[in-house]
Amino acid sequence: MELFDVYPLYDITPVKGKGAYVFDKEEKKYLDLYGGHAVISIGHSHPAYVNSISKQVSKLGFYSNSVKNPLQQELADKLEKLSGVTDYSLFLCNSGAEANENALKVASFHTRKDRIIYFDKAFHGRTSGVVAVTDNENIKAPFNQNHKATKLAFENTEVLERELKKGDVAAVIFEVIQGVGGLDEASTEFYQKTAELCKKYGSVLIADEVQSGYGRTGDFFAFQKHNIRPDIISIAKGMGNGFPVGGVLIDKSIKAKSGMLGTTFGGNHLACAAGSAVLEVIEKENLLANATELFEYVKEKATEIPQIKKIKGRGLMIGLEFDFEIAQIRKELLFKHQIFTGASANKNLLRILPPLNIKKEHFDELFKALKIVLN
Repeated sequence: MELFDVYPLYDITPVKGKGAYVFDKEEKKYLDLYGGHAVISIGHSHPAYVNSISKQVSKLGFYSNSVKNPLQQELADKLEKLSGVTDYSLFLCNSGAEANENALKVASFHTRKDRIIYFDKAFHGRTSGVVAVTDNENIKAPFNQNHKATKLAFENTEVLERELKKGDVAAVIFEVIQGVGGLDEASTEFYQKTAELCKKYGSVLIADEVQSGYGRTGDFFAFQKHNIRPDIISIAKGMGNGFPVGGVLIDKSIKAKSGMLGTTFGGNHLACAAGSAVLEVIEKENLLANATELFEYVKEKATEIPQIKKIKGRGLMIGLEFDFEIAQIRKELLFKHQIFTGASANKNLLRILPPLNIKKEHFDELFKALKIVLN
């Protein structure tokens, strides 16, 4: 049977990983500065992570959500403590798209409204509801185009209020720092005004922290810089360091009802073991501070390369912007220097999303290679 061919693939086959590196079947070593779309948060094959999953699977790998699973509460407690966000409830699922789907569903249940506002360059997933609030018409099938969704621009609170006044908006969903869209971030004033307007007109404020959460920006959540409190926060990617885990943090003013949400695999025993291990490593190794420190180091190193016109993002969610397209740079970094990097909708932006325990010497490798590629 053939695979359904939807992915453009590099002719590279990683077979193992350690820390910030992956190795192919010929033992060639690659520096991973992309982390499989920001998924690898604590490094490949971290001993604490491997031990946690191995220990759990030797006892019980899975049972459904029809029984008690104390590991879920353990994960929720650790998340609350480390993130510093309180008075939320946690619903566990399997991916970022699923987290955002459930976030929109909860918002609609809570408000009894059916329209969603999203923003230019947004990416919230590829499944039915969230692809409708993703700014890419090429990945929307006719089936996805029947949802009530309105796209707006950042910073225009006058238009936002005009739409909210209509009274049918269940939620406003946004990425604090856009991922696929190219690492754009609106102003603190805009996010605070958006939160104020949502409260005024009875709409739910949803922060999509799927990529920017879990310490990637130096804060546990990217929205914390802006001093706002979303009603719902969606999480995934770095949450499981490669194990499929997602979640929705829901303000306790939004009441749960039996059967309102459901999932077969979400919050299973292995997922909770993976999630708990990630949080323990983030705390023990002080990885939020590491993300903040290394961002400053990257800004300093970038001054050595005049072709870099702008640095976008925060922490270890980094965009290096050039005034020309970077597709060829990425290819040369990968095939000549064995360094994985990422792209975005902004064709001039090199996206860097490494493990949070990366070190300065890894960035030294990148900038040494960049100088060779650019000269």
